[in-house]
Amino acid sequence: MRAVDAVMECLKAEGVEVVFGYPGGANLPTYDAFVDAGIRHVLVRHEQGGGHAAEGYARATGKVGVALGTSGPGATNLVTAITDAMMDSTPVVFLTGQVRTELLGTDGFQEADILGITMPIVKHSFLIQHPNEIPRAIHEAFHIARTGRPGPVVVDIPTDLSRADIDYQPVTDVRLPGYQPTREGNQKQIRQAAKALASARRPVIYAGGGVISANASEELIALVRSDRFPVTCTLMGLGAYPAPDPQWLGMLGMHGTRTANYAIDEADLVCCVGARFDDRVTGKLSEFAPRAKFIHIDVDPAEISKNVPAHIPIVGDAKQVLTKLVAEYRALEPDPSRLEEWWQRIDAWRERHPLRYEDSADREIKPQFMIEALYEATGGDAIITSDVGQHQMWAAQYYHFKRPRQWINSGGLGTMGFGLPAAIGAQVGRPDETVVCISGDGSFQMNVQELATCANEGIPVKVFIMNNGYLGMVRQWQELFWDRRYSHVDMGGYPDFVKLAEAYGCTGLRFEDKTTLVDDMKAALATEGPVIVDVRVTQEENVFPMIAPGAPARDMVG
Repeated sequence: MRAVDAVMECLKAEGVEVVFGYPGGANLPTYDAFVDAGIRHVLVRHEQGGGHAAEGYARATGKVGVALGTSGPGATNLVTAITDAMMDSTPVVFLTGQVRTELLGTDGFQEADILGITMPIVKHSFLIQHPNEIPRAIHEAFHIARTGRPGPVVVDIPTDLSRADIDYQPVTDVRLPGYQPTREGNQKQIRQAAKALASARRPVIYAGGGVISANASEELIALVRSDRFPVTCTLMGLGAYPAPDPQWLGMLGMHGTRTANYAIDEADLVCCVGARFDDRVTGKLSEFAPRAKFIHIDVDPAEISKNVPAHIPIVGDAKQVLTKLVAEYRALEPDPSRLEEWWQRIDAWRERHPLRYEDSADREIKPQFMIEALYEATGGDAIITSDVGQHQMWAAQYYHFKRPRQWINSGGLGTMGFGLPAAIGAQVGRPDETVVCISGDGSFQMNVQELATCANEGIPVKVFIMNNGYLGMVRQWQELFWDRRYSHVDMGGYPDFVKLAEAYGCTGLRFEDKTTLVDDMKAALATEGPVIVDVRVTQEENVFPMIAPGAPARDMVG
């Protein structure tokens, strides 16, 4: 069969039901193969949108996402999505077309060295040099993308090789001797971690997105509830532990709760699971948790002690390590009363420093209120995607995520334009769920063209634009750290999002009254098809609390 038909067979063998892509000259053979393949293809309007849609699909389902682009600009348009997937450990296979083999290195039409360009931002990459390599390369790409620390893999296929006839033999086993991720975790280290937890007087469990990637939410809950352990999550880890729970401290980090940040600052032991001590969490690194010893559990050995020295390092899959850690801890039968004083301090912080804001006295919609209203309108059960900025932080603070894979945002790279295509991917992967994109008037316009994808494909995502007329987070920083010298952050009055939605074949709505907002949102959610809602909110509201850049967590402001 043709090599491209073998590609389709490989995708089906990997359980792929849908791909996101955009055709062009160098991947025309691949698109010809889709005609008979029986795999759903979602035609996006920009390759970046396709990459983010594949990310949203992967994050919502736990499966490997697939995105396609042609050579040259098609491939380079995927770079942001590839980097985003790398930063947030999202398993996506990117299939790119390439110019004919005799043109490689000649600056041929639409040639780009996509392997060289993406080398720092992929988990692995393949440049196909012989058509017989294609089936094994596809299967190895999926294996690498989904195992160990998940991440993006690029397979670059020259167009002449994709058209070649090959003797296709199904690949039933993938063995990579040089790639053997550690999954089990060292039993001795796990036992030491259990003993450290049992003797700690001020412990905190700190969980990140790795818990969700490992499908280890139940195991995390078991650890937290094996004693009265306080637990906090990173932005990427929200939903790994149910937010409406007495042991939940809220999110930690730059815009986390004072309770979570103060608890980390005062802790004598921090047990970190599937997180990487990112600068948005630690604040001033030299003053992060100065009284604590650290247990660090991560499947990627490169993260252990990278930013914070681990006193008890455990390399392994979070699901397997946590299962063993819970068993070891319970066998010790520690005294739960040792945590009484710690909880008294935590409860005092909670009482003094709850998340709060000054609501409007009239009908004006505060952005925090908008998120609270959306939480009420959805019953807290929707899958939420977000773009990047103030709306993202308010969503993280005020939408109380109950389960894993409910919160899909761009954490590490902070990519504006992520939310809408990610919602498309999430909705395609979870068609029976309500999928809501929370965006800003700045972010939404970065990939607004994907509204056409929603309309054409009948993808009923609901988009709520937090419209404050500014690039809000940049404006906030200019206000707080640049003497209110606003420079090029005023978005003006355009576009009219309602008319724009209608032009794209979607329903467009505008909400400006807080007294009817919950009911208005329920009506929007009940509307068939894709809906875009322009929610006009207070223009110059700031996200608080906040750790100023370079400051320690104990010096939160606001």
